Amino acid sequence: MAALAYNLGKREINHYFSVRSAKVLALVAVLLLAACHLASRRYRGNDSCEYLLSSGRFLGEKVWQPHSCMMHKYKISEAKNCLVDKHIAFIGDSRIRQLFYSFVKIINPQFKEEGNKHENIPFEDKTASVKVDFLWHPEVNGSMKQCIKVWTEDSVAKPHVIVAGAATWSIKIHNGSSEALSQYKMNITSIAPLLEKLAKTSDVYWVLQDPVYEDLLSENRKMITNEKIDAYNEAAVSILNSSTRNSKSNVKMFSVSKLIAQETIMESLDGLHLPESSRETSAMILMNVYCNKILKPVDGSCCQPRPPVTLIQKLAACFFTLSIIGYLIFYIIHRNAHRKNKPCTDLESGEEKKNIINTPVSSLEILLQSFCKLGLIMAYFYMCDRANLFMKENKFYTHSSFFIPIIYILVLGVFYNENTKETKVLNREQTDEWKGWMQLVILIYHISGASTFLPVYMHIRVLVAAYLFQTGYGHFSYFWIKGDFGIHRVCQVLFRLNFLVVVLCIVMDRPYQFYYFVPLVTVWFMVIYVTLALWPQIIQKKANGNCFWHFGLLLKLGVLLLFICFLAYSQGAFEKIFSLWPLSKCFELKGNVYEWWFRWRLDRYVVFHGMLFAFIYLALQKRQILSEGKGEPLFSNKISNFLLFISVVSFLTYSIWASSCKNKAECNELHPSVSVVQILAFILIRNIPGYARSVYSSFFAWFGKISLEVLLSQRSKP
Repeated sequence: MAALAYNLGKREINHYFSVRSAKVLALVAVLLLAACHLASRRYRGNDSCEYLLSSGRFLGEKVWQPHSCMMHKYKISEAKNCLVDKHIAFIGDSRIRQLFYSFVKIINPQFKEEGNKHENIPFEDKTASVKVDFLWHPEVNGSMKQCIKVWTEDSVAKPHVIVAGAATWSIKIHNGSSEALSQYKMNITSIAPLLEKLAKTSDVYWVLQDPVYEDLLSENRKMITNEKIDAYNEAAVSILNSSTRNSKSNVKMFSVSKLIAQETIMESLDGLHLPESSRETSAMILMNVYCNKILKPVDGSCCQPRPPVTLIQKLAACFFTLSIIGYLIFYIIHRNAHRKNKPCTDLESGEEKKNIINTPVSSLEILLQSFCKLGLIMAYFYMCDRANLFMKENKFYTHSSFFIPIIYILVLGVFYNENTKETKVLNREQTDEWKGWMQLVILIYHISGASTFLPVYMHIRVLVAAYLFQTGYGHFSYFWIKGDFGIHRVCQVLFRLNFLVVVLCIVMDRPYQFYYFVPLVTVWFMVIYVTLALWPQIIQKKANGNCFWHFGLLLKLGVLLLFICFLAYSQGAFEKIFSLWPLSKCFELKGNVYEWWFRWRLDRYVVFHGMLFAFIYLALQKRQILSEGKGEPLFSNKISNFLLFISVVSFLTYSIWASSCKNKAECNELHPSVSVVQILAFILIRNIPGYARSVYSSFFAWFGKISLEVLLSQRSKP
C-alpha cells in the first residue's frame, strides 16, 4: 500500500511539475526579477555617476563597490589615453594634495611625494600632453576665490577637471569657533557662483571633508572634531546645491571619500590624513567618473552612457520579434485545430469517438520555435550585459567563494555516475565529462574573481590548455581515421563553433575577438585540417600498408611545430599576417591584434601535443598493445603501476610549481611547455585503471555537451 501511494504521489507530482514547467517557472522568475530591477532603477534614479560619487561599500581590502555598478581599474596606458591634452587642477589643503599625488601616480607610478608641502606642485607628462596641478589654498577665502575667478575669464584656458575642497585649516586656525564657520559659509557662498559657471564647461568636484580619528590627533589639532567637520560639510552641501535656483547644481559633490575614510581612518598615521590605500581608491573613483564616459570600458563600469543601438542590432531585434510572432500564430492555429479534433462522446453508445486526423508539425514551425527560443535567450543576455538593467558588482576573491562551490559540484559529480558505453581511452562520455567539469570550474573561477590568486590562475590555465588539447586530439583522430577532408565536414564544424558567437556579436555589438576562445579553437581547427589535408594526404588506412607514411606524418607535425615556434617568437610576423584584411576584421581588438597574439601564444603548443598524443595512442591501439576491455588495466600490471606512480608524481609536481608561482609573466612564459605534463598525467590516472575508465559522471557530461555555450555565456557577462 505504501509503495502504491508513493507511485501515485510520484505520478501526481510529475503530472504538475516537469522539465517543461520548470523552464516556464524559470522564465517567469527572470521576468519578475527584471521588472523589480526596472522599478528600482526608476525609483532610485539611473545615474550611476551619482552612485559612484556618493555611495558604496568595501568588499575587502582596496576593493570598493559602488552601488549598482562596477569600478574599472585603470592601467597607465588607459589613463594617458583618456587624459591626452587635458589639464586637471586640484585646489585645496593637505588632504587634496594627497588626492593629487594618488591621482598622478595612476599616470606615473614613479612620481615622488617631495618638495615644499605648502606651495603649488606641478606635474606634466609630455608623452600624453597631460598636465595636473596642485594649488595650495588651505582655506576657502579670498585667495581661493581669486584663483577660481581667473579661470572664469574667457581669455584664460580653463582646466578640464577641477577638484576643490578645504575646511580643516579653518577649524584649526580659528580653534573651532562658530565665527569661523559663519565666515566659511560666507566665503563658500561667494565662490559658489564661480564654481557653477566653471561647471558649465568643465567638470567641477567639491570634496567633502573626511572624518578624523580623534584619538590620534596631535595637541594642535584636537579642535578638529568630527562634529565640526560635519557642520562644515553640511554648510558646503546646502550652499553649493542651492547655488542655482531653477535647476540642479552642476558642481558635483565628491562625498564618497568620506564613506571610504569612515572605514579606514583608524589606519591613519596622524588621525587626519588617510592611509595610502584609501587615497588610491578615491583617486581611482575620480578617474572612473571622468574617463569611463570617454573610454567606455567593457566591464559594467559606472558613468557610462547607454550604448546606442546599431542598425544590425535593430534588424536582429526585428527578426527575432517576427519569429516569435510567427511561432505564436502557428501555436494558436494548432491549438484551435486540436480543440476541433478533440474526442467527443457518442450520445447513443456513451463512448468517445476519436478523430484520427493529426495536425502535422511543419519544418517552418520547428524553425520558428528554435528562433523564438534563441531570441528569448539573446534578450536575456542583452538585459544582463548591455541594457544597464541589472546591478553589477566587482569581483572579490576569497578562498571560500571559490573552493566551497568547487567542493559542491565535485560531490554532485561523484554522486551522479554511470557506466560508460565503451571503455576506450578518452571515450565520448569521458571527454564530455572532462569538458563539463572544466567549464564549471572555469565558471566558478570567473564569478569569484580568482584570477587575482596566482596559484588558482595557473591551474585554470591548465584547464583551458586541456580543452585545446582535446581539440587537437579529437579533430586529428577524426581526420586520421575517417580521411574525410571534404568541405562539408569543415563547414559543419565551423558552423557548430561559430553560430552562437556570430549571433552574440550581432546582438551585443561586440567584435569577434571579444569572445577570444572561439576564434582560438576555430583557428586551431583550421590548422589541424590544413596540416592533414595538404599533399600528401596521410590517413591511417594508407599508413597501415606502409610504415613509411608514419614518418611522413611525423615530418608534417615537425614542420607544424617549427611554424608555431616561428610565429611565437616573431610577434612582428604574426601581427603582419593577422593584420591583413579580412583577417584583421576578425582578430583585431581595440584597433590592434596584440590581444590575439597574447591569447594564441599562451597555449601555442598544446594542440600540437594533442595531435601527437592522438597519433601515438592510435598507433598503439592498432598494434593491440593496449588492453581496453571492461575492468582491465590499460597495460600489464607492472607497467600500469609504474605509469600511475609517475603520473601522480608529475601531477603533484606541477601543482606544487603552480602553487609556488610568484610572477604571472614568468609563469605564463613557462606554461605552454609544461602544461602538457599535468594534462597527460590526468589522462593516464583517469584511464589506466579499468574501473576508472568504465564509469563517468553524467552530471559533468551533461554540461560537457554544452561546454562551448557555457564558456560563451561567461564571457558575455561583465
